[in-house]
Amino acid sequence: MHTFIREAPKFIFFTGKGGVGKTSMACATAVGLADLGRRVLLISTDPASNLDEVLGSPLNSKPVLVAGADGLFAMNINPLQAAAEYRERITGPYRGILPDAAIRQMEEQLSGACTVEIAGFNEFSRFIGDEKTVADYDHIVLDTAPTGHTLRLLDLPAAWTDFIADNQTGSSCLGPLSGLAEQQKLFSKVITELRNPARTRLALVARADVMSLNEAARAAGELYEQGMRNPCLIINGIFRTNSDDNVAVAFARRTRALLEQIPKPLSAMPHYQVPFRTAGIMGMDALRSVSRGEPEAAPEPGAEQTVSFPELENWDVFLDNLARPGKGVILTMGKGGVGKTTMATLIALELARRGRSVLLTTTDPAAHVAETLERMHAGIQVDRIDPKAETVRYVESVLAKNRGKLSSENLALLEEELSSPCIEEIAVFQAFAETVARGQEQFIVLDTAPTGHTLLLLDATQAYHREISRSADDLPDAVKQLMPRIRDPQFTRTLIITHPEATPVHEAAGLQQDLQRAGIEPYGWIINRSFAVTGSRDPQLAAKGRHELVYINEVCEKYSVRTLLSPWIGEEPTGKEKLCKLKGFIPEKKEHPMNETTNSDGERQLTNSFERY
Repeated sequence: MHTFIREAPKFIFFTGKGGVGKTSMACATAVGLADLGRRVLLISTDPASNLDEVLGSPLNSKPVLVAGADGLFAMNINPLQAAAEYRERITGPYRGILPDAAIRQMEEQLSGACTVEIAGFNEFSRFIGDEKTVADYDHIVLDTAPTGHTLRLLDLPAAWTDFIADNQTGSSCLGPLSGLAEQQKLFSKVITELRNPARTRLALVARADVMSLNEAARAAGELYEQGMRNPCLIINGIFRTNSDDNVAVAFARRTRALLEQIPKPLSAMPHYQVPFRTAGIMGMDALRSVSRGEPEAAPEPGAEQTVSFPELENWDVFLDNLARPGKGVILTMGKGGVGKTTMATLIALELARRGRSVLLTTTDPAAHVAETLERMHAGIQVDRIDPKAETVRYVESVLAKNRGKLSSENLALLEEELSSPCIEEIAVFQAFAETVARGQEQFIVLDTAPTGHTLLLLDATQAYHREISRSADDLPDAVKQLMPRIRDPQFTRTLIITHPEATPVHEAAGLQQDLQRAGIEPYGWIINRSFAVTGSRDPQLAAKGRHELVYINEVCEKYSVRTLLSPWIGEEPTGKEKLCKLKGFIPEKKEHPMNETTNSDGERQLTNSFERY
């Protein structure tokens, strides 16, 4: 990483599949630049940002000097807060002039996803295109939201610029266009900066796993199409070992094989490797160690230590209970990269094996359900909510309803309104509602997008639901019933997926609080990719397993009414046979030794101390 840091231009953009370590890499880069004496601004555009936790320093929506790193400032762009400030800028001048009812109506009109998106983007643009702001810093490091959201964000400058240029009526889904027109110059500047390889570098972050590398390759292609031609690849979590432990050997073999098969769009670009770390990359010491390319300190001895597990759910009992109603909706939610798609696919397979009809689908722009399933199985349909296709369908349906009812002039106005980039959010929302409604007839297993995007979707759901009380006549029944269905624990069961690590667990806990405030009570948690139950004797992996137990216990004691544990396995979890290996183990007794024997694929050998699900 130290080479990457020394070659950094003015703007450094980190993107990639959720959970690959974008925030850690962005923070390590920012700390490394600050240590070189540079003045640096680190910004997160992720609605589910965890900059505070990684840096160990409290942040807000304004640049704050980070403790322990002279010259480093950091901030979170909070889209919801930015939207609230945007609403106030629009409505504030009219308070005391217009009636209260008119002000409330204006606020309601500005409460949807459109406002959230454009307000967040305005904040983002200022730190790239505003020369006065940019001049204060030697480098601006951007930790972006997961890939699908980022690509949409990067597409907005051109989309909004074209919309403003073509709009003849002075109106938009955000109200008067005057405010947007004022931003046109700024948006043009942002496009220029993003496409200038001397000024901007794109860091595609991945782990040594098939899906994150494929996602990085797809992102590279789409970024190239958008004129961003200076990418590099950072592969995080590279595991190597001299141990003869079967789990360690399997992990190292899997890592090595994937590094030898890097997709072609990535193999030609510069790439950097960051070693595996047992406790992740948290705090200034760890960030500096990564930025300098230093190895992690050897773990303390203790591979033979006895570990204690809390009470865990039995997978078969859990799945039997999940299948019992015969229909309904199952949502998998959590931080990007924790295995939502994998767990959704496993659950769909198990429901189908129990004779249930299942639709497996996703709202994630970076959909991978078909790749995870590998082939079709009896009883399972596979689908996805495609934002582009849904937008076309939505626009056509709205225009069709109004042809013959509106004058040609008003129809042209409507068509112009429907060209707004914000329409995509509305179209996806309606498709989501229609998919949930199908749970009246069969099981719908819905792999949701990463946490921040999902929360914005649920927020849009609530905004729609509030609007229903005033104008319900023309809304589809699926939209009217969406929030009641999601809140009904007999109809919808929400599963929170996480890894046994600090950031995924704490972010999942925050997600649970938000869901509960919305009247949605999670059905249970699945802790995925745990080394604690692999029985590894390798010093690094044994230390990793002991570190995980802190968070496994925290989930069971503080957050979850039913918790399942799924092990790390030595193969990419795709296809029925490999997915079924994720139905982990549960100790009959509370204690077992960490050096339980394993086979050549790094999978635990069963003994009398364990029960296979």
